[in-house]
Amino acid sequence: MISIKSKTDLAKMREAGKIAGGALKLAGESIRAGMSTLELDKIVHDYIVRCGAKPSFKGYGGFPGSACISINEEVIHGIPRANKIIREGDIVSVDVGAFYNGFHGDTCATFPCGEISDEAKALLEVTKASLYEGIAQAQVGARLGDVSHAIEEYCASRGYGIVRNYCGHGVGRELHESPEVPNWGRAGHGPRLTAGMTIAIEPMINVKGDDVRVLKDGWTVLTVSGSLSAHFEHTIAITPDGPVIMTQP
Repeated sequence: MISIKSKTDLAKMREAGKIAGGALKLAGESIRAGMSTLELDKIVHDYIVRCGAKPSFKGYGGFPGSACISINEEVIHGIPRANKIIREGDIVSVDVGAFYNGFHGDTCATFPCGEISDEAKALLEVTKASLYEGIAQAQVGARLGDVSHAIEEYCASRGYGIVRNYCGHGVGRELHESPEVPNWGRAGHGPRLTAGMTIAIEPMINVKGDDVRVLKDGWTVLTVSGSLSAHFEHTIAITPDGPVIMTQP
C-alpha cells in the first residue's frame, strides 16, 4: 500500500532529508586520494549522529556501515572497509540515509576524486541530469511510468546501460515503502501520482551494459561489463505545486 503523508509528516521528512543531504554534501567535500572508505563512512556517521538522527543503513538487513560507498565499477551497496582505499581518478558513490523524528531521508551522489577521465565526467553528467528529468515528471496526476520512462529515454538515447535489478522506492516511516520506482518503463502506465506521496528516485547508470552481479560479501553490486557506474538519488514529495526535493542540505 502506498503511504500518503500529511503536511506534518512532510515537515518531519524535510528535516530528516536535510540531515541526509548535509551528510552527503560533507562526504563529497571530504573525499580525497588515500583515504579509506571506512574513514569516509565515519564522517557520514558522525555528522548524522551530531544532528540527533540515526544512520538509516546501519544494521539494515545486517549492513555494517552507515553509508554505502561504491567505487568505479561498483554500482551500489559497497561496504565501507579500512583496506578499501580511494585513489586519484576514482568516482565514488555515497548513498546516505538519516532517520529523524520517525521518518527517513534517502539520498546519493557520485563524486570525482581529483581529476577523472572524460568518460567518467560524461557518465556523472548524464546520470545526474537523468535524475532531474525523472523528478520533472513527478507531478500530481501523472503516472509513475512517466518518471521511469523519462530516465530511461534520457540515458538509453545516449548509449548508456540502465541497471534493472535495483530501483527507487517509496520512503517515509520505513526506509523502503511502496511503490517501486524503476529507472525504465512505459509512459502513461503505473500508479497515479497523488499529493502526499514521497518517493526516492535513483538512477543507477552504467557506461556499458545493463547487467550486474553481486560479490560474495552478499552486498556489493558490480557491473558485469567492468565499466564505470554512477548513482544519484533524491527523496521527493509529490505536491500540488510540483515535486519538492526533500534531501537538499
